[in-house]
Amino acid sequence: MAKKGGKPSLLPLVPDDIEVHVPLQALLLADSFTTKFRPITLEKPKVLLPLVNVPLIDYTLEWLASAGVEECFVFCCAHAAQVTSHLTKAKWRSQPNFAVTPIESHDCVSAGDALRLIEQRGVIRGDFVLVSGDTVSNMSLKEVVKEHQERRKKDKLAVMTMVVKRAKPSPSTYQTRLGNDELLLAIDPQSKQLLHYDPGRESGGRDNHQHQSNQRHVKLERSALNDRPSVQLCTNLQDCHIDICSPEVLTLFTDNFDYQQIRRDFVRGLLSDEIMGNKIFTYEIGREYAARVENLRAYDVVSQDVIHRWTYPMVPDIPFGADTSGMRFERCNVYKATGISLSRTSTVGENSVVGQGTEIGEGTSIRRSVIGRGCRIGKNVSIEGCHIWDNVTIEDDAQLKYSIVCDGAAVKAGAILKPGVVLSFKVVIGPKFIVPAYSKISMMPQPTEEDSSDEELEYADAASGRAESPRSPFLEDGDSRNGSAAEDEEEVDESGNWDPDEVGETGAGYRWSIRDGTQEEDWRHSVAPIPAEKIRELVAAEEEGETEEADNDIGAAARDTPAGPGVEDEEELSGDEDDDFEKEVEGTFLRLAEGVSGVQQEHVVIEVNSLKLAYNKTFADCAGAMFKALMSLALGLPYTSAKELLANTKDVVIKWGSLLQKFLKGSDDEHEILLTFEEVCLESHKEFAPLFSQILQEMYDKDIISEDAIMAWAKEKQDADDNDKVFVKQSEPFIQWLKEAPEEDDDDEDE
Repeated sequence: MAKKGGKPSLLPLVPDDIEVHVPLQALLLADSFTTKFRPITLEKPKVLLPLVNVPLIDYTLEWLASAGVEECFVFCCAHAAQVTSHLTKAKWRSQPNFAVTPIESHDCVSAGDALRLIEQRGVIRGDFVLVSGDTVSNMSLKEVVKEHQERRKKDKLAVMTMVVKRAKPSPSTYQTRLGNDELLLAIDPQSKQLLHYDPGRESGGRDNHQHQSNQRHVKLERSALNDRPSVQLCTNLQDCHIDICSPEVLTLFTDNFDYQQIRRDFVRGLLSDEIMGNKIFTYEIGREYAARVENLRAYDVVSQDVIHRWTYPMVPDIPFGADTSGMRFERCNVYKATGISLSRTSTVGENSVVGQGTEIGEGTSIRRSVIGRGCRIGKNVSIEGCHIWDNVTIEDDAQLKYSIVCDGAAVKAGAILKPGVVLSFKVVIGPKFIVPAYSKISMMPQPTEEDSSDEELEYADAASGRAESPRSPFLEDGDSRNGSAAEDEEEVDESGNWDPDEVGETGAGYRWSIRDGTQEEDWRHSVAPIPAEKIRELVAAEEEGETEEADNDIGAAARDTPAGPGVEDEEELSGDEDDDFEKEVEGTFLRLAEGVSGVQQEHVVIEVNSLKLAYNKTFADCAGAMFKALMSLALGLPYTSAKELLANTKDVVIKWGSLLQKFLKGSDDEHEILLTFEEVCLESHKEFAPLFSQILQEMYDKDIISEDAIMAWAKEKQDADDNDKVFVKQSEPFIQWLKEAPEEDDDDEDE
């Protein structure tokens, strides 16, 4: 007898407690919606500009792929055809575990418009990484995504986690090393909830030329202080512009059409909205690298970070993205590609890169510069601190300092580029012509009127202004956005009617004039070192307001709160910070020792003192870090024997000992230097161990280490184990001489 009932279902039943896998997604904005890289970005999108000969977007995609992102949507607007073509030619579209999908639009004028379009497409299915295509990082996303998701399970109003990193602020410039103003954040130290976000002077805004006061005023809502034992004010954090977002972020942009910029409008809007109660949290990374190339100064700094290998494994000698050329990594951070022609009398100095197929003539000197592929550089050319892109021609006797020269440009014989110059694509500078500092020259004429960039929407009604205002002929990053993707190239004037007063005889290009209110940006956002007179002005302003400097914590509770369960992690982070502090001091000193233009000893003292404040260090810490930097410099000079190493060290002590003395405030600090010297000999640079007593005597002779400090050091070691007395025993003849020297002096006086 057959059983009653219907046929059994062939579909497997999925238990309710099994979660469906949602791939980790990323939204990459390939449009910066700013004008900071003009005139270059009128012809090429910012994300395709080369950073150490690799397109910027390749750094971002390589990082996302290595960090576990499975799907990446690349939003393209300006020059969309160029971006999608690059993605097609590169390896990103063929990787099995990393899908890259471009999404094009020709109507968006802000990041807010882009996010609203993404929400309409419905491609985001869960928490996602929001990042710009000019981001360079090697951080792991695993922990921050996990922390964000666990927090979301407990609190659905936690819509965003913002990645931050300890910055290296410079009080002498009121900027981070990336050219931005000092960021001021208010954070709950227990929950890491963000309570206040103040980027300082709005980048690119109309008040950018005004001097920023030392004093910062913070206005916190009363609710931010309720039930919180402390609120921490932070001026030493850098916004990495890497955000872990819930899908609700897209909905919030759709519901609020006045949200145009992510930081200025969305973040600050949520923090001031008490009714909805949405929350933003922070996640601080330690030794990992993360930075955004927001302006030309950041472009130069991040380039040097890549060359110094802070971004490993995204470094010049490891191919990634569309870059398949091999690089040879040599001493002093010099990288040379295969197939280059380098004259025997030419020199490629420290922290430099030379691209494939480049020819360099006799007597040419290159320092701290990146040279692209297929360049032709003549005889007796001097290049310092420059970024030379592909297929550039530089003729004999030309001089280039701290400039950017784009693809296909030419600098004729004897021409001079002053610091801060930008030559856009195919520009020609005539023979012996001197291009003034901070000049920007392009084959495209300057727009007759400035467009309403996203940064200027602060001064207009964004919602109505965008709908009623006619589009300008030159929108952000140079895309007219009125035609198809294939038609987004701007017209280049090749008429030949060039002004010889702007580009020299037989030159080609238009020199862009300085707009009212942008003079401040010329030196602030430039690859050139900050002028000495500007540093003096800002240092004077700093000293005037130094006495009003307040502690970073509001209330004693921030200092008196007992340590919680994260103490061990904080101790590990402290060790990482020590390493970072020493590396920052060394880098600051090396810029002086390498003769970087505009860097003077007084600037180094100011920078190290600012690092002292930022890392909460003592003068002894500064002296120890500076001493290690001096020893590293001596070790980096050529030598083949211990005798030559000793000679190198004496030369360094003679030349830079006075700088070290700036941080020695007494015999206690000098005593710490001796302990640091022992550490150097035993751990990092054992080559100095046999030379300890001789170097010690040299420092005594140059009045760096006093007799009192040496005697205190020797006395401290009296009861130590033999292993701890190695260098005291080595120095016994010198110490004995010091003990007897006063007696001899007394005998001489008696006679």
